Amino acid sequence: MNDKALSWVKEAVETIVIAFVLAFLIKTFIVGSFYIPSGSMKPTLQIGDRIMAYKIFYRLENVKRGDIVIFKYPLNPRKDFVKRAIGLPGDEVLIKNKKVYVNGKILDEPYAVHSDTWNSGFPRDEYGPIKVPPNSLFVMGDNRDSSDDSRYWGFVPKDNLIGRAFLIYWPPWHIRIVKSFPHNE
Repeated sequence: MNDKALSWVKEAVETIVIAFVLAFLIKTFIVGSFYIPSGSMKPTLQIGDRIMAYKIFYRLENVKRGDIVIFKYPLNPRKDFVKRAIGLPGDEVLIKNKKVYVNGKILDEPYAVHSDTWNSGFPRDEYGPIKVPPNSLFVMGDNRDSSDDSRYWGFVPKDNLIGRAFLIYWPPWHIRIVKSFPHNE
């Protein structure tokens, strides 16, 4: 092999290695890609959507009520879950007749959907009051009548938090920025 060809091969290998290292670092620390396998976040996120989430510097202190968060499922940390942050550390959460109250105030939730008209009672439609412990979140799916969330399995510990959704990138006809709907107190 001549020097020119050897130089080209060396440069190509270096470029590929750098690209893989950068891709690994970006995926591990900056942004992540996640698949939506269920309808618990309908209509905000559809089954089969792929989303991007900020990971870098996204910690419990940065979570705002209304953010769509990605976290390791507390009952099986090998699974990633996507839900909306409803209760922050120290908040009191109450669900009464399908309406969510945080610290005594009803939340304005334009994203929340109730697919049935009947009230099945505890815990889906009547829950709490319960205080969110330190270093934890209370999360719920937007499709309230069809969501496995904090009402059933409890709080999300801060160490399980992965990031905040910011973009739906697949399928192409769903591409858009994901709204957080922050709730102010």
